[in-house]
Amino acid sequence: MTFQKKEHIPFIYATLSAIFFGSCAPVTKYFVSDIGPLMLASLFFIGSGLGMFIIILGGRIIRRGATSSDSPVSRHDIIYLAGMSFFGGILAPVTLMYSMKITPAATGSLLLNFESVATGLVAAFLFKEAVGRRIWASMAIITFSCLILSYDSGGVFGFSIGAFGVLLACVFWAFDNNISKKVSGKDPFMCIMIKGLSAGTCTGILALLAGETHPPLLEVPMFLLIGFLSYGGLASVFFLMALRSMGTARTGLFLALSPFFGVIFSSFLFQEPFHQFFPIALFIMVIGVYLLVSERHAHQHYHPPLVHNHRHNHHDLHHDHAHDHNALPVSSSGEHSHLHSHKAITHDHPHKPDLHHQHDHK
Repeated sequence: MTFQKKEHIPFIYATLSAIFFGSCAPVTKYFVSDIGPLMLASLFFIGSGLGMFIIILGGRIIRRGATSSDSPVSRHDIIYLAGMSFFGGILAPVTLMYSMKITPAATGSLLLNFESVATGLVAAFLFKEAVGRRIWASMAIITFSCLILSYDSGGVFGFSIGAFGVLLACVFWAFDNNISKKVSGKDPFMCIMIKGLSAGTCTGILALLAGETHPPLLEVPMFLLIGFLSYGGLASVFFLMALRSMGTARTGLFLALSPFFGVIFSSFLFQEPFHQFFPIALFIMVIGVYLLVSERHAHQHYHPPLVHNHRHNHHDLHHDHAHDHNALPVSSSGEHSHLHSHKAITHDHPHKPDLHHQHDHK
């Protein structure tokens, strides 16, 4: 019963990620005309890294030195964090910054939905994650809605360069999302801190080499705060927390909710008219999201023996190991992390491609 009650928690994390991510394009559009795009991306990601550092430091003070419930980052995770920083912290935001200079904010917010589709395609074909017909249908529907929104009768071949730039940024983020799954079981605040500080530093160096200047010092805290909330900040933390339970394709597709929130931010910051096909695209997108959240998947499957370290509790169907008398006390929520093993087992229950369900589907 406890296991079933907690099934909604990953969707809450994914929704929170969509809310913060939805503010991404409108905020970028609002500031990008006054500050160089590379410098802006640098400040946003440094803000996310510094924000995570403050949270980590504050958590240690509150715990008074006690061990965190999350598994710490190890040297084996560095290569994945480097990939996340390169694709999601440098290539994607820089491409988006330049593209948003010539793209309406509301349209940019909705075009960012292609990230969820690209994430699913990369997950299925490159990372071999199980994706069923319902998820494929959701991808197709969301892709169609994105194509509707990218149409521009005055652009080359009917499509604007700015729109294609936003879609390309989504492809880069798709690789970032799939690589992120490799560290989704680790401390999300530590992962995003490393990603933010490293990506922000590299992008800042590129900005200076390109001749961009930093904004007035009094404005810097505002950009750092925006980065902490959206660009690679809390949006990414909630994404990692959902990712460990839902799998890459489904968590990525759930970000299709972000345009609903993006439109709210856009209408608040700008007085731009809606795209002429906006209502149609929005309706189609709602259908795609419904297919995603209503998916149910269960069948008999096999778990091979496994040893790993991640945050977990003993209220599910996979963690029945015993703790010896020297083990650290379990938190009040029952969640903790340590190296543990799983015996081989075959059983049947509803599941998603989380950390324990990476099996193939015929």
